[in-house]
Amino acid sequence: MNFVVSSTTLLKQLQTISGVLTTNSTLPILDNFLFEINKQSLRVSASDIETTMKTEFEVESSEAGKICIPAKLLLEILKNLPDQPLTFTINDDNFGIEISYSNGKSKMVGYNGNDFPEIKEVKQKDVISMPGNMLAEAINKTIFAAGNDDLRPVMSGVFCQFTSDEMTFVATDAHKLVRFRKPLASSVNIDFILPKKALNILKNNLTSGEGTEVKITYNEYNAVFSFQNIELTCRLIDGKYPNYEAVIPKENPNVLTIDRAEFYNSLKRVSIFSNKTTHQVSLKISGAELAISAEDIDFANEAKERLTCNYAGEDIEIGFNSRFLIEMLGNLDSDEIQLMMSQPNRAGLIVPINDKTSEGNILMLVMPVMINN
Repeated sequence: MNFVVSSTTLLKQLQTISGVLTTNSTLPILDNFLFEINKQSLRVSASDIETTMKTEFEVESSEAGKICIPAKLLLEILKNLPDQPLTFTINDDNFGIEISYSNGKSKMVGYNGNDFPEIKEVKQKDVISMPGNMLAEAINKTIFAAGNDDLRPVMSGVFCQFTSDEMTFVATDAHKLVRFRKPLASSVNIDFILPKKALNILKNNLTSGEGTEVKITYNEYNAVFSFQNIELTCRLIDGKYPNYEAVIPKENPNVLTIDRAEFYNSLKRVSIFSNKTTHQVSLKISGAELAISAEDIDFANEAKERLTCNYAGEDIEIGFNSRFLIEMLGNLDSDEIQLMMSQPNRAGLIVPINDKTSEGNILMLVMPVMINN
């Protein structure tokens, strides 16, 4: 089996799907790319069983067949080759692979392509279609809030809900929560929980998603994302997502309106002096002044800054984990934000004002921490 392909084209396509590969795979065959030749079409797959990614592109060939090629070795070779045609000559009997280029050749041993795990096709008549930049935005705005607790797998993913007129993405780790909504016409009413790994891979490949249309096909166990020449299949997280609407406080009479960048930068400076375990900062608001303070009693470190703000409500002092606030503010694009509160022991809500992402509706919830007096 032989084929000819551009070194640059092949490297670019392999790098696109290489994010699926893991370093501690239980199946040695998964350390390989699966190459499937069908005349002038080459399909390359990478998998870790839970997530599989495929890319398909044209090559020069008149044959058909498949072989597994060691991923790490092949990527290293391609990274160190200038742009030129490569000729792959594959021995179907012993799976020997020879790569010929302008001033030399490389040899390696592959594996039987039939040993690569077969991913069952997801057959479902319902398809959700959406712009790639919209999906990338939804992932970007929520994925940072997803948890890492293996004992609560449903909270380690992002909850995705599609109705006839909008989509909702939700992520939470029980300390913070982000809900992102955007209008989207859909013919289905469906929800599922997507794993973080698949979402990160999608996000990385949709960064220039302007004009890219993504089709999502799904069944009870898997979802398939198809765009351009790429297909990503991931296993859905099994379980029921918590009732996140129930934890969002409805009455929040104390509303702080402040410049996002000023608040963000001040928190970053003050938090340097916070306790390295709790990362606690205190917000004391009265009138048009916000005092941000942090201290680490063990090392006699402390910092305090004052900012001008617009505030409606009773004077309040409330503590938060500074890392959560900084992360949330860093994932917003608006010039100003509102922090809505009720009591020092109740969750605070952060919403952007005149978000540059336009029609999107984003709400962030952060749980307070007890202030050390």
